[in-house]
Amino acid sequence: MEFSLTAEQRALREQVLRFAREEIVPRVREHDLAGRFDLRSFRRLGELGVLGLHLDPEHGGSGASAVTCVAVGEALGEAGVDGGLALSYGAHSFLCADTIEVHGTAAQRARWLPGLASGERIGCMALTEPGAGSDVAALSTRAERIDGGYRITGRKMFITNGSIADVAVVFAKTDPEAGHDGITAFVVEKGTPGFSAGRDLHKLGMRSSVTSELVLEDCVVPVEHRLGEEGAGFLAALQAVEWDRSTLLAPFLGQMQFLVDRCCGYARDRTQFGRAIANFQAVKHRIADLRIVLEASRALVYRVAWCKDQGRPMNPLEAACAKLFVGDASLGPTNDALVVHGGYGYCHEYDVERVFRDARLGAIGGGTSDIQKLVLSRLLDAALA
Repeated sequence: MEFSLTAEQRALREQVLRFAREEIVPRVREHDLAGRFDLRSFRRLGELGVLGLHLDPEHGGSGASAVTCVAVGEALGEAGVDGGLALSYGAHSFLCADTIEVHGTAAQRARWLPGLASGERIGCMALTEPGAGSDVAALSTRAERIDGGYRITGRKMFITNGSIADVAVVFAKTDPEAGHDGITAFVVEKGTPGFSAGRDLHKLGMRSSVTSELVLEDCVVPVEHRLGEEGAGFLAALQAVEWDRSTLLAPFLGQMQFLVDRCCGYARDRTQFGRAIANFQAVKHRIADLRIVLEASRALVYRVAWCKDQGRPMNPLEAACAKLFVGDASLGPTNDALVVHGGYGYCHEYDVERVFRDARLGAIGGGTSDIQKLVLSRLLDAALA
């Protein structure tokens, strides 16, 4: 299947590529080294229309397709934007804002989406807990029904944008005995009594994204802040995770293209034993392996986006394949890109070590590779039954 882009999509991709190279990339190393969120670049993405790209125009978006969003995310990575900023953008736009758009009421969408689309407000999705990650049914955060609303108590962990978010989509158990069917989603705003951010986490990669613990202690929210019906939270989480398997992976496609370009340029310029290292077969093979993974990853990630654009709300097979392959298969080639650069690759100034660090999250975040294999095996069991 050919995932060709329209002339309009190509023009948008080029616009984002130029914008990112001129306005974001000059500050990338500074923010990565400091482990500091680049709020200026985030807000500029909002002004450019990237943060609300897929949202309804009624709420400040452009109504773009999932494939268009993947193309834009890929452009950010190819420009050299760090994985941390791209991760923050993805968590904000696709995990938080999209969940509100798909599952919220008209009043909820009107209240929260315009500010999220513009970047005036920052969003996050709070699902993972200290004792519940891939096993969503094990989450212990409790939402107790009270007069006029809910009292939420629990702790969330590894939340991208956690301490800087103005709007959080929080998942909690409204029926602890019902497993997946007892999970409900809520919108909790910054400043709500009982809702606070714990410590920010220091990470190997994605350093310019803020990853935090969130604490809810007798946090009372009105019933108008519930997203969908009670017990519908697990389905909402699954639908949000599909964005994780497409648009959130898209910047890493661009980063692999970034590595291919860097490796080719360095191999042409670097001379050893009287000739450019591009003439050595071992170097050629390392770059070729990176390009192979890039092409295969593109096909898988765009496939998930294409399926979403066809009106298929759930695509577990395609999504698990994309997440598993990009997470695992990229580890070797990104390491090879660093090795091609030798000692320089180990230094911050050459950027490849940053991409190498950022890539480590692919096999862990948003569901580990082992969990993706479990999903695929269950799908196969169903097919064989």
